[in-house]
Amino acid sequence: MADVARLAGVSSQTVSRVSNGFPGVNEQTRQQVLAAMKELGYRPNSAARALKRGEFRTIGVITFTLSTTGNMRTLEAIATSAAQEGYAVTLLPVAVPTQDEVRGAFSRLGELAVDAAIVIMEVHLLDAARLSLPPHITVVVADSDAGDRYTVVDTDQTGGTRDAVRHLLGLGHRTVWHLAGPEESFAAQRRADAWRAALTEEGRVPPPVVRGDWSADSGYRAGLHLAGQEDCTAVFAANDQMALGLLRALHERGLRVPEDISVIGFDDIPESASFLPPLTTVHQDFAEVGRLCVEGVLRQVRESGTERGTTLVPTRLVVRHSTAAPRPRGSGATT
Repeated sequence: MADVARLAGVSSQTVSRVSNGFPGVNEQTRQQVLAAMKELGYRPNSAARALKRGEFRTIGVITFTLSTTGNMRTLEAIATSAAQEGYAVTLLPVAVPTQDEVRGAFSRLGELAVDAAIVIMEVHLLDAARLSLPPHITVVVADSDAGDRYTVVDTDQTGGTRDAVRHLLGLGHRTVWHLAGPEESFAAQRRADAWRAALTEEGRVPPPVVRGDWSADSGYRAGLHLAGQEDCTAVFAANDQMALGLLRALHERGLRVPEDISVIGFDDIPESASFLPPLTTVHQDFAEVGRLCVEGVLRQVRESGTERGTTLVPTRLVVRHSTAAPRPRGSGATT
């Protein structure tokens, strides 16, 4: 810093003000200092600045898995939003979803010097009924049921599911079968509950749930089963990957989509418009979920306070070509 000050012909205090972005520095002077920094290859010591200010400009992110579309796209959105705020992201995957593992992850984040944390908690804990985080932490939880104790950001799973079911019933289908996600998933649970409630409210009897594990392979296996159900004319899949496997199974069994069976997914992944046929699905705004997570946690950092409650990000139904009015099974189908 002293070398930069000598080259620019200013005081070390002025160099400090420029490097920290403080106002009140003459523009010509600021440009002189920046030019000197560039010539000397000077970069501020971020660790020293963090100790002086008491902030590290880093957000820790704890997640249980990186294998699902929802988690990966939420993580991407968090990293992008954090960068726009001048923050870095430290990722800490947790191998086993237990209370002890979560507490251990927060301890490790403390050692890594972060200002706050975001927990992407998509599954139930194996050893506890409810999430309990260390006290006096700054945290936002994504995709959880902890809204009465922490700040939670989630997609409106219920609203998206109701739109999907009502769309199919509105086309004339007598009922809607459900290809659900894994039982331990909060999102899968909420979508299954909303599917059942939507059918019941319309006076329809919900068929037995067919369960997958979010993968296209599980959707394919479920599709082979559903192809044999004569009264199945419409299926709501809990995510687009399972819907993709379902489409393949129905095709192999000589059933056309949507002529014989309508299929609707959830997520609106970029590839869903290129499925055959293009998939009707529920769009999730992962970018908004990530932005609200970062906004919520930084608001707590800056205001030195805590928040509780859930913010739901709206969904929207994207109608493409995989849904249509029902026709008698086998009318014009090829094998």
